[in-house]
Amino acid sequence: MDERSALRRLAAALPAAGDDAAVVDGLVVTTDMLHEATDFPAGTTRYTAGWRSVGASLSDVAAMGADATAAVAAYAAPSLVEEELDAFVEGAVDVCDAVGAEYVGGDLDTGTEFTVASTALGETDAPVRRSGAEPGNVVCVTGTVGRTAAALRAFEADDVDRGNDLFRFPPRVAAGQALAPHATAMMDSSDGLARSLHQLAEASEVGFDVSWDRIPVHDAVEEYATDAADRKRMATGVGEDFELVCALPRASLGDARAASPVPLSAIGTVTEASEGVRMDGEPLADEGYTHE
Repeated sequence: MDERSALRRLAAALPAAGDDAAVVDGLVVTTDMLHEATDFPAGTTRYTAGWRSVGASLSDVAAMGADATAAVAAYAAPSLVEEELDAFVEGAVDVCDAVGAEYVGGDLDTGTEFTVASTALGETDAPVRRSGAEPGNVVCVTGTVGRTAAALRAFEADDVDRGNDLFRFPPRVAAGQALAPHATAMMDSSDGLARSLHQLAEASEVGFDVSWDRIPVHDAVEEYATDAADRKRMATGVGEDFELVCALPRASLGDARAASPVPLSAIGTVTEASEGVRMDGEPLADEGYTHE
């Protein structure tokens, strides 16, 4: 069973599951697990690991349109090294500070592989689900995509400073709150833009028609892409960019852009489910990040 099949199975058994985070009486809660083998390339500093692992959970809070309040993390490594642990906590504290949340601790353990399980909490009385997009809505994305794909290429090229810098993405908590009054559906792009569109389409029972030339691509992609096809794959099919992908009524686009603290790009239109997910009129493959 692959990750998405497992998630569908859990969602069928747990009615409160299926969005980026669960919401219980206004409390938003989400958890993530990251491993060295699949999530932290060689050269990733413990500071970056602290920022990125806690940031991933904060991004889920952002996707619900919620205010982030606090985060914790369980940290496991083959040995507990003072400098590494201090750097991890510093990264976790700094990413929380960046979105107005507080890092309040967690748990420690030893194990065969460096692993982090992070949990973030937030608050909202009006969560934005994945399931509300309607045909005719505009589909938008915050910021730029392809940042993590460029980071992975930087690590492969042994440019670890560049890789670490790109890996420390800004969680879009403020943007999520600004978009919440306008969005009909929203999620983060942790699995990549293409896969996020497919996930939103499945949850909302709609299709999408997006245009490649409207997709905002991170400048770093140009540094590492080998050709046009590679640039497109880096931007849409790698994932873990942690931008917000949302649908909103066309009449609300201007107000949403004015409210958002980061650029908001309209990349296409919500269509009927029978149309599927398309880019430039052609089927867009359901490709992106998957835990193996």
